[in-house]
Amino acid sequence: MNDTVDKLVIFLAKRDGIDKLVKTFQYVSKLINWHVETTYPDIATRAKQWEVASGLSRKAFRTGRSLTGFNTLRRSPGTSPGFRLLAVLANSGEMVYFFFDHFLWLARIGVINAKYAKRMSFISAFGESVGYVFFVISDFILITRGLKAERRLLIEEKDSKETEGEINKIRMDRIMRLMGVAANIADLIIAIAEIEPNPFCNHTVTLGISGLVSAWAGWYRNWPS
Repeated sequence: MNDTVDKLVIFLAKRDGIDKLVKTFQYVSKLINWHVETTYPDIATRAKQWEVASGLSRKAFRTGRSLTGFNTLRRSPGTSPGFRLLAVLANSGEMVYFFFDHFLWLARIGVINAKYAKRMSFISAFGESVGYVFFVISDFILITRGLKAERRLLIEEKDSKETEGEINKIRMDRIMRLMGVAANIADLIIAIAEIEPNPFCNHTVTLGISGLVSAWAGWYRNWPS
C-alpha cells in the first residue's frame, strides 16, 4: 500500500495536483500581503511577488487545457439530452476560459501587447463563470439522484456486501461532487470579481479564502486513494 510520500509524489505528478499546490501558494501569499501591507512593507512586497509568480506559473501549466473540455464532449457528452445540454454549456464555458487564459498569460509576460490583458481577462472570466454555473447545476442534479438511490437501497434493507458497496459508492461520489461544487462556487466568486467588481468579491480576504477553498477542494478530489 502506498504511504503518504508515495501519494504525494503521485499527486504532484498530475497537472491538477501541481496546479492546486501552486494555487495554495498564490492565495496564501495574497493573504500575507494584505495582512502585513502596512506593518511590514518589505515582506508584503515579497509576498506580492510570490503571488504574481504563482499566478503566472499556473497559467503556463494550463497550456492546452482547453482541449480537456472538447475531449469530454467528444467522448462522454452525457447520458440524456438534458445532461448533454448541460455538458455542452459547462464545457464550452470552460474551453473559452482556458483558451483566452493563454492569451492573458502571453499579455502578462510581455509576449503580446499588454493592452490586451484586460480584455482577455474579462472574456476568460466570463467563460469561466458560465462553465461553473452549469457544472454546479449538473452536480446538484446528480447529488439529488444519488440521495434518492441511497434512500431506495436503505428502504429495501438488503443486508449484503453488494448493497453496502453500492451505498458506499454513492456516498463517496456525493462527497466528491460536493467538493467540486465548493471549488466551483469559490472560483465563481473570483471570476465575478473580474467581470463585475464589487466590494465583497474584490475584498482580499474574500478572494484569498475563495482561492484556498478551491485549491483544497481540488487537493481532496485529486489525492490518490
